[in-house]
Amino acid sequence: MKTKHNKKRNSAFVYEALVREATVAALKKDTKRCNTAINIIKKHFKEDSWLRKDLECHRSLYENQNLDKETSEKILREAKITSRLIDPDALFKEQSALIRDVNKDLESSVFGNFVPNYKNLASIAQIFSDKISPKNQVILEGEIVKNMIKASKEETSLDQIDNVVVKTFTEKFNNKYKTTLLDEQKELLTYYISSFADNALELKVFLNEEINRLKTQLKKAKIIEEIKNDSEMLEKTEQIIERLNEFSKSSIDDSMLLTVMKTQSLVKEIYTDGSNS
Repeated sequence: MKTKHNKKRNSAFVYEALVREATVAALKKDTKRCNTAINIIKKHFKEDSWLRKDLECHRSLYENQNLDKETSEKILREAKITSRLIDPDALFKEQSALIRDVNKDLESSVFGNFVPNYKNLASIAQIFSDKISPKNQVILEGEIVKNMIKASKEETSLDQIDNVVVKTFTEKFNNKYKTTLLDEQKELLTYYISSFADNALELKVFLNEEINRLKTQLKKAKIIEEIKNDSEMLEKTEQIIERLNEFSKSSIDDSMLLTVMKTQSLVKEIYTDGSNS
């Protein structure tokens, strides 16, 4: 008999649902809603909270992928041990407070957000529960270990991101610039969508390195005959470099990302042209 799963009290599910809520709001330019979702995450999943400890137990199982069986089983054992050290009453109170804030500051529809790995999150929650039979415990643990072994790095970086979000941003870029995403653009998009989980730390690091790379490539491009001998092209190249320089003083938003992605396409086009190779 299956144990009924209450996703509102699944710390990992609520966390992922809030990240996706913030992401969709950002793409819709709903800054207020985006910030509300992010503030709820920061408030309730802070470093010393029971919710954060519970989330880390879950994440150790659904974010550790492409591992060998022995390592996966060791991580599973450690996660179960750590989970038992969590105060259930304190966790319940924190979960209740989180649910209240989501209902009050956003709305209950957040709990209906599509989370791609929901089934896996539900299984993980059950193995941390004391209301599951030994037989079902073994079966679920086997499934979780299998998931940790089979998933590839590429799946964890893009496929587990809300498909609706990826499709929305990709179509927006494709429609505006009539091109498809390059590998470096997919990487940028991945960091952007996951940036709400770590206060955009990894995104900022990636953007800093990528913008420097693009500026270097554009400066080199100025000596290419086709650009050097065309005053208009040379001026536009200078303007793009200056725009990239300005980003160091700007906040990260949808417009910045689209500009960087367009520049990535431009640089790719310059250096894949046979006459410039």
